Amino acid sequence: MSRRTIRLTLAYDGTEFSGWQRQLGQRSVQEELERALAIMHGRELGIQGAGRTDSGVHAAGQVAHFYSDIAGIPADRYAPALNKHLPPDVRILESAEAHPDFHARYDARLRRYKYYFYASTRALPHRDRYAWRLPAAPDLRRLNRLASCLRGELDCTAFAAAKDPSEHRYRYLHHAAFYAEGEYLVFDVAANAFLWRMVRSLVGTLIELERSGAEDGAMRAILESGDRSRAGATAPARGLFLWNVEYYERRPAAASPARSERPSPSPAVKAPRLVPGYGWLEE
Repeated sequence: MSRRTIRLTLAYDGTEFSGWQRQLGQRSVQEELERALAIMHGRELGIQGAGRTDSGVHAAGQVAHFYSDIAGIPADRYAPALNKHLPPDVRILESAEAHPDFHARYDARLRRYKYYFYASTRALPHRDRYAWRLPAAPDLRRLNRLASCLRGELDCTAFAAAKDPSEHRYRYLHHAAFYAEGEYLVFDVAANAFLWRMVRSLVGTLIELERSGAEDGAMRAILESGDRSRAGATAPARGLFLWNVEYYERRPAAASPARSERPSPSPAVKAPRLVPGYGWLEE
């Protein structure tokens, strides 16, 4: 049986999910994807994501991979075929053939998150699903001065949740910055990896420090203390998006031959295969 490594880029609205990871008795993104894969393949398959987003957290560019034994489908057609079996709050944006050894989680070099805010004295339902409402607009220059310490390899213990299972809590942060984007304010942060709820802890702490008029070095002091009790409250999940994942360059997988270029199987083994969401294939 041939095995292909298929890489997916996907987006989802995390509002109605318990998170990415499959959890007993709760709806998860992983479960929905594995259900669609099972329908398409006629058997259960597992899927691995680049990051385990929490309950209520969204994704604009999550990456995942799985192994398929369907030889006759061009890699880019897995996306529309799977989307036929997925609910509207999960969409495959792109599918591609990956190197046989590609791993969505372990091969990632950078994960980028964006956290969205808006300032208003009134709750606006069309925004509240995807952004944190603040009663007044914060000073972006002050926020960026506070966040200027979030660069390089750092011990992030002060921003880890109590039940974080990580063996060590050093992470390499590539950038962290606040800026305006249309009607929203955005906190944009990227690192090789993040601790559990780390981004939301960073956001909640920075907003509290800005509101209180803390000195520019206050965030660095909290970071260097390694004391979670000195950090602020965790920001709500609804404003957070896993924006994209970047990977180290590696040799691409050998392209699968076009269907017309494949040697014809002998009559004894030639048999059509019905792939739900795609149609009949002669493998």
